[in-house]
Amino acid sequence: MANLTESKLYYHFDALTKRGFIQEVKVIQEENRPDKHIFGITDAGRAALPEMIYKTVEKALTPIEIVVCIGAMQYVDKERIAYMLERKVEKTKKRQDDLGAIYEQIETDDATRQYLSVFQQFMSNTMHLHEETYEQLIEKLKA
Repeated sequence: MANLTESKLYYHFDALTKRGFIQEVKVIQEENRPDKHIFGITDAGRAALPEMIYKTVEKALTPIEIVVCIGAMQYVDKERIAYMLERKVEKTKKRQDDLGAIYEQIETDDATRQYLSVFQQFMSNTMHLHEETYEQLIEKLKA
């Protein structure tokens, strides 16, 4: 989301409009300002939304990529999302174990190992944070 530019936003709105998922509902004109275009979701968009959310959650590599779905959780099967996140927890734990094993196999001198350990700790902390975030989301979804 941090890389969302005006041109990317326009592209996505245009694509959603062409697919019939959103439509322009109002244009606000102000003096000496560009027009503001207000969009609303269509029936087709509302029907497609759950699958789009499932796809976004499934493809997400990190929890931050799921944040765009948070406001639409009422439109999805929360148990299905929780299941998907449980799989992500499992994959994250395995990835963390795999990286730990790889780190242990690296043959290097002590001077280089101290630098490697900084990155190993960074990756471990990051994956642990992802795991905790997924688990918190699962808890909220199941509540």
